[in-house]
Amino acid sequence: MQEPTGVSQLVEHLFRHEAGKMVATLTRIFGIERWNLAEDVVQEALSRALQTWPYRGIPENPSAWIMRASRNLALDVIRREKSFRAKEAEIARLIDLDGSASDAAIFSEHEIADDRLRMMFVCCHSVIPREAQVALALKTLCGFSVAEISHAFLTTEVAIAKRLTRAKQKIQEGQVPFEIPVGDELTRRLDSVLQSLYLLFNEGYKASSGENLVREELCQEAIRLTELLAQHRAGNQPKTHALLALMLLNAARIPTRQDDEGNLLRLEEQDRTRWDQAMIARGMSHLHQSAAGEALSEYHLQAGIAACHATATNYSETDWSKILSLYDRLSEFDDSPLVALNRAVAVANVRGPKAGLETVRAIRDRERLGSYYLLYSVIGELEMRLNNRETAAQEFRRAFELAETKSERAFLLKRLQRCLDS
Repeated sequence: MQEPTGVSQLVEHLFRHEAGKMVATLTRIFGIERWNLAEDVVQEALSRALQTWPYRGIPENPSAWIMRASRNLALDVIRREKSFRAKEAEIARLIDLDGSASDAAIFSEHEIADDRLRMMFVCCHSVIPREAQVALALKTLCGFSVAEISHAFLTTEVAIAKRLTRAKQKIQEGQVPFEIPVGDELTRRLDSVLQSLYLLFNEGYKASSGENLVREELCQEAIRLTELLAQHRAGNQPKTHALLALMLLNAARIPTRQDDEGNLLRLEEQDRTRWDQAMIARGMSHLHQSAAGEALSEYHLQAGIAACHATATNYSETDWSKILSLYDRLSEFDDSPLVALNRAVAVANVRGPKAGLETVRAIRDRERLGSYYLLYSVIGELEMRLNNRETAAQEFRRAFELAETKSERAFLLKRLQRCLDS
C-alpha cells in the first residue's frame, strides 16, 4: 500500500499545477458552456486518485492519469446529452488517443499551452468586471479555492462565489469564444490579461493579510503564466517582457525578505548574496527584450526601478537618482497616491528625510492612503531619521494598528519599541 501522506501531497501538487491546464483543455474540447463540467470532473478525478492510488500505487504518469479520468467522466456526461452528435468527431479523436500507451500524455504540451492562453483571455474578457477577472483567473488557472481567493481579496467566501458565478454567466450570455483574440480586441484584452497577472504577482509578493508576508506559490504561478504569454505570438510584445522582467527581478529577492523566524527584513537589511542571480539574469534579459520598438509602459518603468535594486551591490550604492527619475516618468502613467508615496521614499534617499516628508505631505488625494499602513510607516522612518522619536512613535503605532500580516506587525512593533527606548 502506498503511503497516504505521499499520495495526498502529490494530488495537492497536481491540483495546484495541473488542474488549470486540464480544465482549460476540457473546456476547449467540450465547449465554453461546459466550463463548470470541466471543473467538476477534474475535481472528481483528483478525489478518485486520493481514494485509489494508496492501494493501486501511483501511476507512472500521474498527470496523464488525472487527465484521462477527467476526460472519461466528461464523456460519460456528454454521451447522455442530446448534443452528443455535434461533438462526436472530437470525442472519436479522444477515444482513439486512448489506444496509446497508458502512461502517455493525452494532449500535446503545445495544445495545453494554447488552451491555457485561451482561458486566460476568456477570464479577462471585457464583459467581465475587472474585480472578477483576477478572481476567475485564480480559480480557473491557478487552482485556488474560493476560501483562498476571499482571503487574498479581504472579502467573504460568499462574495467571491457570487463574483465567480456572475462572471461565468456573463461569459455564457456574451457567447465569449474560447480563442485568443486578434487585432484591436487582442490589444484591449492583452492589457487586462497583463493587469491580472500583475495583480496576481503582487498578491503573492506582498500578501494582503494572514500569517505570511509572501505567498511564493502565487508569484511563481504569475511568472509561469506570463512566460507562457511572452512565448506566444499574441503576447510576445515589449510590455509583456517588461512585466515578466519586473516579476523576475522582484521574485529574485524573495528568499531574503524575511528572516528564519518570518520577520520582515528591510531592503538595506537583506543579504544580497542570497538573491537569485539566475533569476536576475533572466529578468535583465526580458528587460532588454522589452526595449524593442518605441512603446513605453508602466511595466517598463517599474522593471527599471527593480533593476536598479537588483543590480546594486549594496544599499548605499543604489542609484536613487535614477530611481527618482523613473518614478517621475511613472507618475505620468499612474498618478495614484501609492506611486507618489513610493516616489517620496526615493526623494528622501536623494535629497534627505526632510524633503521626503514634504513630498509625502504634498501627495494629491493622500486621504486615499488613510487606511494604508505603509503611509504611516514611511513617515515614521523619515521622522526617525530626523531624530523626532516621539512623532515617529505615533506614526509607527498607527501603522501597527493598520497592518494585516503577522510579520509586518512584528516589524512595526520593533520600530515602535526602538523609538520608545531611545
